[in-house]
Order: sequence, then structure tokens, then C-alpha cells
Amino acid sequence: MRKPGLWTGALVGAFLTAPLAAVFYLGWELAGLPLVPFHLFDWTARMLPGRVITFGIDSMVKAIRALGIADTASAAKAAEQTMAVVGFLVAGALIGALLFGLLRVLRTRYGVLPGIVVGVAAGVGAVAVARTLGQVSRVSPAVGEIWTLAAFAVWGAALGLSNRRLTRRRIELRGEVDRSVWDDRIERLDRRRFLVRLGAATATITVAGAVVGSLVGRRRRQDVATGRRWSADHRLPNAGAEVRPAPGTRPEYTPLEDHYRIDIATAPPVIDGAAWRLKVGGLVEKPLELTMDQIRGYEPLHQFVTLACISNPVAGSLIGTTRWTGVSLQRLLPDLRLAPTATHLKLSSADRFYEFVALETIRGDARVMLAHDWDGVPLTTKHGFPLRIYIPDLYGMKQPKWIQSIEAVDQWEPGYWVKRGWDRTARMKATSVIDTVSVDMMLSQADATTRIPVGGVAHAGARGISRVEVRVDDGPWSEARLRAPLSDTTWVVWRYDWPFQPGNHTFTVRCFDGAGAAQIVGLAPPHPSGASGLHAKSMML
Repeated sequence: MRKPGLWTGALVGAFLTAPLAAVFYLGWELAGLPLVPFHLFDWTARMLPGRVITFGIDSMVKAIRALGIADTASAAKAAEQTMAVVGFLVAGALIGALLFGLLRVLRTRYGVLPGIVVGVAAGVGAVAVARTLGQVSRVSPAVGEIWTLAAFAVWGAALGLSNRRLTRRRIELRGEVDRSVWDDRIERLDRRRFLVRLGAATATITVAGAVVGSLVGRRRRQDVATGRRWSADHRLPNAGAEVRPAPGTRPEYTPLEDHYRIDIATAPPVIDGAAWRLKVGGLVEKPLELTMDQIRGYEPLHQFVTLACISNPVAGSLIGTTRWTGVSLQRLLPDLRLAPTATHLKLSSADRFYEFVALETIRGDARVMLAHDWDGVPLTTKHGFPLRIYIPDLYGMKQPKWIQSIEAVDQWEPGYWVKRGWDRTARMKATSVIDTVSVDMMLSQADATTRIPVGGVAHAGARGISRVEVRVDDGPWSEARLRAPLSDTTWVVWRYDWPFQPGNHTFTVRCFDGAGAAQIVGLAPPHPSGASGLHAKSMML
């Protein structure tokens, strides 16, 4: 009896792991069961050193920009999910190789039972990872764990059966009952046929599971954001502003579908809004829980806000502006009944993200709020449903989504990203961007009286923008006109009408915040405190 080796085991392991991933995906979309490949990826990412994660984030963003993909957030999330599935397949191939190698060394005739044992062991590891992550799903933890163990047990049994099926058969020759020989040609042909059939079967199951899961998930996710949007029935507060955006400037008010999403979850936590409670504890007179109805019962605070990710490169797409609605934390504080020794609030999310906010910040700025709506409708699952925080002047890395609990504490501690080497304060840097040099097809008739609209946006957190200047080639800096902003916490649209001159030109922009401080000219990458540098655009006119 001759057993298949490591390479065959790796191939079979990969073949069988692909449909396992599809089954997990289908179960997640249909019933909210654990999506194990994503859980394993998230756990691995959180175990790696901060510098490794930072290198991965920077490399991913650079690659996406080099490929010319405009939607950095969606591309990055798709890349994360692809890496999660590939990593799951690699892990399955390694386990298959180890099992086949062990069975070959033992020279046992039985492979099913060892396969089940290996599968259950892998399932126990997946369950332990899920518990560590504290994943929120639409099913009870017990159901999710049973499902995970059962799926891995079946997968392990399939590994064992495949090993048994691929074991070399002994061919007895007629008339020579005392002798046995191995027919290598027949064996290779038999194994090849089995592997081809196995590959075809697993491919069918994988594609079917992925397609059905995708269709179900698309239909379910379309129902998340319900209600009529505020922007459908209201004019923007600066609709009558004198300065009009240059043609080609990005939308001043970002459509919800285009708002960026960056977080630590490969798949967003799916939270039952009716069962959700905001748990308040720590240094308080008495722990309490607030329902969403209670939070919505407070006087609503509406704010037009520009949010940006600290990983956003200069002129990147990880930024957006919309109208947020929630309750001011300053207004909520008295009802939390904090102890006199409390100095900070620790906000924890369903994806195990956390951050610390100083009570001094909350008491000094009524704009700090727990947001539950944007553009007049509830937050979507991907963007933090049912509750997230907004803190003016800070990058998104300091602003948890999917908030589950608030704990009053007596000292500051580094939050999730600060522990991984990012800036402690994460204050938004003044930044200006050229979106467009608006030319048309009539340049052949242009002369010195022709004006070419150049435009874009500038922002400096909650500090506002006092001035934007544009330089053409090595010429002097010329002041651009500023459009009245949506609020004091949004970006400012700027416009400069340039006297046309034919040739190849480079346009550069710089801005000054509300206090007159110039943006940082020196080039710096996003890590650790946000990107800096002047944005320029070159073109032939």
C-alpha cells in the first residue's frame, strides 16, 4: 500500500477548502453565520506588529493609486477580502499536506477518522479566534460555533476520504496469487481522473455558493438604508453662494454611496438595532443601558461634516462630506452620572476597536456627538450602524463606529491605532487639492482674454480655511476665490480663473487655515500623523 504525498495533500486541501470558504460565505449571507476566512484574517492582522500593518496599509494604498483606481476605500476593502480568502486556501492546503504526510508516515489504512480529528481541531481554532474577536452576528454564539465545528468536521472527513481514495491499489496478476505488483501507469491515470473530478466538483460548489451568497447579500444590503434622504428635499445651506465650483470639481456634498469606508473589520459587524443597547459603565454612579429609541429621544444635533482617513494621501479619495445627525455628548453627560474621578471615556466597538476621549474635550465642544443618522437616514451597516462618534478636527482613526459601550475611566490610554504606532492626537492637517483644470474643445480659439477655471477643495478639520493660492509653473502665487462652506467643519470649495496661455503647464495649490497658518509644504507619508505636501497637476493646453 502506497500513500499519496505532501504535494497531493496540498492540492486536495486547496480543492476542498475553496468550497468550504463558499459555504461559509453563503451561511453568512443567508443566516449571519460566522464568516471564518474573514475572522482568521482579522485575527492575524491584529496579532501582527503595528509596523507590519502600517507597511501593509501604505503599500496597498500606493498600489491602488498606481493602478489609477479612483475609489481607494472600496478597492482596499476588496483587496483585504481577497487576501483573506487566499490565506484561507493556503491554510487549507497546508493542513491537507500535513494530514497526507502524517498518514503516509503511519501507513495506516484509515484516513477518515484522522481527517475528522484534524477538521475538528481546525474548527476549534476557528471558534477560539471568533471568541477572541468578539464578532457580532445575527445568530447566537452557540449556533455559530456548532456550525463552524460541523463544517470543519465534514471538510476533514472529505480530506480523509480523498486520501483513502488516492491510496495506491494493489493489482493481483492472474495465475500468480502469491505475487502482487504496482501498476504505475494505471495508478497515475486513476489518481489524475479522481483529482480532475474532485476539482470540477469543488469548482461547481464554490461558484454556486459564491453566486447565491452574492445575490442574497446584495438584496439584503439594499434594504439597510431606509427612508427618504434629507438632501432629496432640501437645498444645501450655501446654495446661493456667489462662487460657483469650477466644472469638474468633486461634489461638495458627498453621495452616501461614495462616502469612504476604512476600518479594521474585513466584513462589517451586523447588529440587530432592536436588541442593541449602549452599555455605560466604569466610574459611574450606576451602570445603565440606553436603547436607540432613548438616544433618539434627545434633542437632535445636525452637522455638516467632512471626515478624512489618516491613511489618505494628498489628493486621495479617503475623504467625504455629508450631514450627520445625533446627540451631543455634552448634552448626554449629565445623564451618565459620572464619578468625580472620571477623566476620559473609553468607547468600544463591536469589531473590538476602541478609543479614549477626554471629558475636557466633550465639555468644551458641544459638536462632539454620537451620530445615528447621515443625510437624514440611519447609518448603513458598513458605516457604523447603529451608532458612531464624531469628534471635530480629528482624523477618522480616533472615531469608533458600531459603538457598543462607554466606560468612564480615570486616565488616558492609547487607543487601537495609537498602540500600533499612529499619532496620539491625529489632528487633521490643512490640505488643498486640485480637482480640475477645466478645459473644453474650443481652446483653438482661445486668446489672452480666455479664462480657464481651475478648482478643487481645501480643508483643515474644524479650523476652517482662510485663503487658498494657486501657482502656475514658477510664477507668483495668486489668490483663489473661496465658496462659502457648508459649515465650519467642512471642506471649502475654491476656484481660480486662470488667464489662458498655450503650452505645458504645472498648477500647484496651497492653503491657509482659519488662523492663517500655512499648510505644511514638506512631503510626508500618511504614517504616523497624516500626509502633507503641496498638490500639483500638469497638463498640455
